[in-house]
Amino acid sequence: MDMKRDYYEDIELFKSGTILFWSVAFLVFLFTLPLYTESYTMFLLKLIMVHVILAVGLNILVGYTGQISLGHAGFYAIGAYGTAILMMQFHLPFFIAIILAAFIAAAFGFLLGLPALRLEGPYLAIATLGFGLTIMHIIGRWDVFGGRMGIKMPPLDLGIPGTAYSWVLKSETGMYYLILIIAVLMVIGARNIMKTRVGRSFVAIRDSDIAAEVIGVNLTLYKTLAFAVSAFYAGIAGGLFGFVLGFFDPFTFNMILSIVFLVMVVVGGLGSMMGPIAGATLITYLQYDLLKNLAEKPVIGDFLVDISRRWFTVIGLENLNGIILGLIMIGIIIFEPLGMFGIWIRIKKYWKTWPF
Repeated sequence: MDMKRDYYEDIELFKSGTILFWSVAFLVFLFTLPLYTESYTMFLLKLIMVHVILAVGLNILVGYTGQISLGHAGFYAIGAYGTAILMMQFHLPFFIAIILAAFIAAAFGFLLGLPALRLEGPYLAIATLGFGLTIMHIIGRWDVFGGRMGIKMPPLDLGIPGTAYSWVLKSETGMYYLILIIAVLMVIGARNIMKTRVGRSFVAIRDSDIAAEVIGVNLTLYKTLAFAVSAFYAGIAGGLFGFVLGFFDPFTFNMILSIVFLVMVVVGGLGSMMGPIAGATLITYLQYDLLKNLAEKPVIGDFLVDISRRWFTVIGLENLNGIILGLIMIGIIIFEPLGMFGIWIRIKKYWKTWPF
């Protein structure tokens, strides 16, 4: 029987030697990927890791605290624009700029968490959706953010700009390793947060906010804190996303992006640490690789173009990407509510009990 006899057994990073071995093996695999991958694959991997950071943060809010958000594209935008402005206008090093931008996003997350004290379900979703749309339009109207023309990211300077200690990261491989290290640290940080008193308070609110308040959980503090922590993760992800793209405009952070972020968490599995990682990986791969340029895909490409010409339009073929993502989410909700993490649990149980 798997029983915990000590508190430190609950908070230890690796539960067993097997988990430690496969975790190290997986990290070694990730660190060696640049040696045998193409340039577009490198871009896709960096984007996946950025989305993993955001999905893990969103899961703290949605999966562990039970609060819905359709405005995370707004926090994502704050992180991207904040990092760029702080580096270009105030000449701050990358690490200081991205952390400050993330704290700005967290401050907005705290303010957005205030309606969560009175709103629930679809009403809270509409409130957060309004925030995301507002941020997009405000950024598009202010010249300091580049207006509707967008903004170009400055050089990725890890040192002190304009001094002998300046260290500009120019290679794609170097940026890959930087994002990988940050992603690993953020995932470990999220996992550790959920093992603290704060994380347990989040879970208590999700299970029953009335019961949580009765046992002494401050709903005002922890609901707003959940939004702030989740927004902080989105801000970090947004700052990295800006350097992955190099250029972006306000319409990059649209309403659909917030919905896609939520799909990543739901498809991966709410309330688990591996779920959002798997969901972000799958959805990003589908969007930017497997479902991209469907007309050029072998075998099915001509078939889809023929269907599109008969009943739709060839231009509308690109919308099939969103349709397939929607069908995947509906299928997950119907057949496996625990998401990809639930599928993994089934597989693990099967092999543990095989052949019985």
